[in-house]
Amino acid sequence: MPKTNLTEDPAVVHARHVLTPWVAQGNRRPPTIERGEGCYLYDDRGKRYLDFSSGLVAVNLGHGHAGLAQAIGEQAARLGYASPTFGNEKRAALAQAIAELGPWEGEGRIFFTTGGGEANEDAVKFARVLTGRHKVLTAYRSFHGSAPGAGTLTGENRRWPNDPGIPGVVRFFAPFPYRSPFFTRDPDEERVRAIAHLDEIVRYEGGDRIAALLIEPVVGSNGVIVPPPGYLAGLRALCDEFGIILILDEVMTGFGRTGAAFGAQRFDVVPDMITFAKGVTSAYAPLGGVLVRESLARTYDTKPLGTGHTYSGHPLAMAAALGAIAAYQEGGYFERGRLIEQWLRTKLGALKEKYALIGDVRGAGAFFALEFVADRERRTPLVAWQG
Repeated sequence: MPKTNLTEDPAVVHARHVLTPWVAQGNRRPPTIERGEGCYLYDDRGKRYLDFSSGLVAVNLGHGHAGLAQAIGEQAARLGYASPTFGNEKRAALAQAIAELGPWEGEGRIFFTTGGGEANEDAVKFARVLTGRHKVLTAYRSFHGSAPGAGTLTGENRRWPNDPGIPGVVRFFAPFPYRSPFFTRDPDEERVRAIAHLDEIVRYEGGDRIAALLIEPVVGSNGVIVPPPGYLAGLRALCDEFGIILILDEVMTGFGRTGAAFGAQRFDVVPDMITFAKGVTSAYAPLGGVLVRESLARTYDTKPLGTGHTYSGHPLAMAAALGAIAAYQEGGYFERGRLIEQWLRTKLGALKEKYALIGDVRGAGAFFALEFVADRERRTPLVAWQG
């Protein structure tokens, strides 16, 4: 029988047997977290930590939510697993609930995955099949996952260990008003130049060869970069012109993070697909998915779907997500994100006025970043950008 109670320090056993993402493994002794409550985590020595990033921008409802724990426990006692080829009431109810939150007036179908990277890979697979095209556009400052496919879709340096990756991915520069790749400090001019830049790339690559454009409505782990007004609408128009499927990666921005159910509504753009994860269960169970526009999804009424996962629509994850959505709606959390935004903008703005180290404050809803600089006038990064 495996040992459930360790006789050694858990941190020592963890270091010996667990590979930790994104870091060198030697000489690591992170805290051993035992429990969570609200916005706090507690280690095995009772020390309290402020979870300043909501886990990995995922625990939208906070730790220790009794309703979610109860929903998962009740489902585990009733049915722990059902193959995705079977029907399941919780799965059907969740798909309907997410479709009703989406931008297509309750229409749309869901393909469930276990996380955001899988969802992005499957969305691109759908787009390639549905269009018969191969190329996919993604931004340089982006993160879409770390598996071979999603790792290639990623633009920044975390894709480098995965190079050369899957073929057909074409990258572009998206707007970044604070550090413009288009040599302007005017947000409207940034929008105009960014769309013109992408338009030129589409024409050089062949618009009739591009299956999809995949983009985060707000750039997440690469700086919480909010697009200038009208940019996403400009992408929608460009995609319409060339028959390109617009996919919004809402793994971070979905489920209230920007002050709306999805960033699509916050920034007034109607995509063809939305990928999601993280906040859908408030990270209480692994779950992701692709929300597909009905006009595209019905293609699969007569064509095999061509993808699948063992844990697609897992009953425990379905129960967690239904509990999370109920909590969001009962607490008015999507709407409260706008109030949080006002508070954060005021308080963080005051910090910027006080400390020259802070070069920029930016964000939307409950999704904000401070950019630290060595020289505010020159906007010299405190830490050099690595990719």
